[in-house]
Amino acid sequence: MSARAALITGGTSGIGKAAAQALHSRGYRVAVTGQRPESVARAREELPEDVLVLQADIRSLADTDQVVSEVRNRFGSLTTLFLNAGVSRPVPLDVCDEAAYDETFAVNTKGQYFTLVKALPLLTDGASVIITVGIGATRSLPGNSIAAGSHGAMLAMIPTLALELAPRRIRINAVSPGFTDTPMTRTAIGASSPDVPATMAEMAERIPFGRLATPEDIAGTVAFLASDEAAYVTGQEIVVSGGAGLSS
Repeated sequence: MSARAALITGGTSGIGKAAAQALHSRGYRVAVTGQRPESVARAREELPEDVLVLQADIRSLADTDQVVSEVRNRFGSLTTLFLNAGVSRPVPLDVCDEAAYDETFAVNTKGQYFTLVKALPLLTDGASVIITVGIGATRSLPGNSIAAGSHGAMLAMIPTLALELAPRRIRINAVSPGFTDTPMTRTAIGASSPDVPATMAEMAERIPFGRLATPEDIAGTVAFLASDEAAYVTGQEIVVSGGAGLSS
């Protein structure tokens, strides 16, 4: 039996990078993608040297074709596809414009969907597909309507996709992080707050567990969904939020 192999979009920082490290430590061959050159360069320095790090814009179907081709050449097949690339920028309704809307849906919905479409021939029977959604898709967060809609669209697709993939025993599930301490989170907070650490501390006080999630908290759930222990789990959403969103 060939070794397990995983492709992780948005895998050069934050949750995706932590998932790459978690799966690699479990014996997976791993490929990750990232868009920003600086993030890609850092990942090449910090991830294990046998991790395949590719620069790609998930909005570009041509880039996705190239990623799939390189993964095919390196691994031959995939046992795990972690669709983690995403953008989340607070955009209040009264200042929203078409460009912000189009970019968010191009990454969070179109990009993720067509990565699955194009990677499907590489997925082995019994493979695992995992999609990062986030609690904002189903819980009210001011200024989050566009991001919620884009992630929510993927969440709505999962039951149907689970049935379509079931004949090959391919599982597809969502992992929905709560507030997580990632570079993207810090950047989003910094766009509206002059004191990012203080704002994050205030956010942590509103979480029942008293802290923000770490990328490793989410990566552990991803590793479970990729494993044989989750072989009978499909069409589901697992929320990893430390209790955030359970009370008003």
